[in-house]
Amino acid sequence: MAKVDIKMPDDFLIKVSKLADQTDVIIPKVLDAGGEVVLEKVKSNLRSVIGRDTKYPSESTGELLSSLGVTPAKQDRDGNFNVKVGFAEPRSDGGSNAKIANIIEYGKHGQPAKPFLKPAKSASKKACIEAMAAKLDEEIKNL
Repeated sequence: MAKVDIKMPDDFLIKVSKLADQTDVIIPKVLDAGGEVVLEKVKSNLRSVIGRDTKYPSESTGELLSSLGVTPAKQDRDGNFNVKVGFAEPRSDGGSNAKIANIIEYGKHGQPAKPFLKPAKSASKKACIEAMAAKLDEEIKNL
C-alpha cells in the first residue's frame, strides 16, 4: 500500500497534551481534518497524471481514483493515533490498486515515472498542519 508519513510539529503536540481527558475524542477529529487535505491533493495529482504522455490512448477506468480514500483515525500498539491515505483493495478485476499506483509513481520498463504521491506529500504538508491546527482550536473552544 502506498504510504505518506507526516510528522506533527512540537507546538501542536504540546497543545494536545494539555487536553488530558478529551484527547481520545479530539485527536481523531484533528487527524481526519488533516487527512482530508492530503487526500484531496493526492486525488488532484493522480487526476493530472493518469493518461498523460502515453504512446497509446488511456485505458483508465477511473477505478484507481475512486478507490483512493482515508482511513478513520486508529490508535496503534504504541499509543499513537494514525490515519492513512491509500487505495482500497482489491480491484473489480482481482488486481491490486497499490501495484498500479506504484507503477504510475515509479514507472516501469518502457513507462516513465509520473510521481503523484511524493509531490502531494510535499505540497500539502503546510495546508495539512494548518487544517489540523484550525480543527484543534475549534475543538478546544467547544470544551
